[in-house]
Amino acid sequence: MHVLKKRWAAAAVAAAGLVLLTACSGSSGSGGTGTSGGAVTLGFAQVGAESGWRTANTKSIQESAESAGIELKFSDAQQKQENQIAAIRSYIQQKVKVIAFSPVVESGWETVLKEAKTAKIPVILTDRAIDSPDKTLYKTFLGSDFIAEGKKAGEWLTKEFGSATGQVNIVELQGTTGSAPANDRKKGFGDVIAADPKYKIIASQTGEFTRAKGKEVMEAFLKSQPKIDVLYAHNDDMALGAIEAIQAAGKVPGKDIKIVSVDGVKDALQALADGKINHVVECNPLLGPQLMDLVKKVDAGEQVPERIETQETEFDQASAKAALPKRQY
Repeated sequence: MHVLKKRWAAAAVAAAGLVLLTACSGSSGSGGTGTSGGAVTLGFAQVGAESGWRTANTKSIQESAESAGIELKFSDAQQKQENQIAAIRSYIQQKVKVIAFSPVVESGWETVLKEAKTAKIPVILTDRAIDSPDKTLYKTFLGSDFIAEGKKAGEWLTKEFGSATGQVNIVELQGTTGSAPANDRKKGFGDVIAADPKYKIIASQTGEFTRAKGKEVMEAFLKSQPKIDVLYAHNDDMALGAIEAIQAAGKVPGKDIKIVSVDGVKDALQALADGKINHVVECNPLLGPQLMDLVKKVDAGEQVPERIETQETEFDQASAKAALPKRQY
C-alpha cells in the first residue's frame, strides 16, 4: 500500500519549515541506501504546487514511482530555493540512491550539488534546467525546450496578426523571476517578434505562474494600458486568472484581447474550446514514467543522454475540443 507520511527530515529542514512527504514501502532506513531489500530510493525536491501543470507533474511522479517499485522521498519547496536546498541536503544525509529536482530558479545550485557529487549520489534535473557551466554536477536533464515553446507562441502571433498594418500591443505575464521557463519562454517569443517592429511588448511583469497573481497583474495592465491587443502568458494558470480580469473590465477575452499561453492544462483547453483563449502551446507534465526509467539506469551505472526532451504539440480551438475528453490534467 502506498502511504504518505509527514516527517521532519533534519534540523536544517525544520528551520526552513519544509515538510517532507515520504512515500514509504516499509523500509527501516538502515544501511547505506536508506532502504530495505535493495530497493532504489529517490529523493525528489518539487518546486511547489503553483499551478494545475505542477499538480499533474507531482501526481505523475508519485504514481510512476509506486508502479516502478521505487521508494520515493518527496518534498514540496513552496517555490523557495532555500527549501529545495534543505531537502537535497536531507536526501544526502539519508543516503538516497538518486536525487531529482525541478529547480525553482536557474542559479545558485553549485554548492549543494557538489555536496551530492562528493557523496556519490547522482542527480537528475527534471522540467527546469540550471545555468551552471559544470555539467558534471548532474547526470541528465529531462524536460521541455522552453525556448522552442516561446518561439511557437511568437510564430502563432505573427501569423494571427500578419496582415495588421498598425502597431500590435502585447502584454506579457512572465513566470517566476529567474526560473528557466520564464527566461526561455520570454527569449523564444522575443526572438520571433523582433523580426517585425510592429510587434511591441508594452508591459511585462511576473505573475509567478499562479492564477491569482496573473489576475492581479492583468488588472494592473488594463488600468495602465489604454490599448492591449494580445496577452502572452508564460503558463495557462496566469492566462486563466487574466481572463477573469479582462471580463471584469468589460472586455471579451479571445476577441477584444487575443490570448496565447503555454502548458495545455485541461482548464486552458476548455477556455480555448470556448473561444476565451486563442492558442495554447503544450508543455507536457507527465514526466514520471521517463524519470523512473532514468533513475533505474543511473542507479545501475548506465550511460544516459545529457538531455532528453519531451514530445509536445500545439492546440487551436478544433484540436482542443478533440483533446478534452481524454485529457488527463
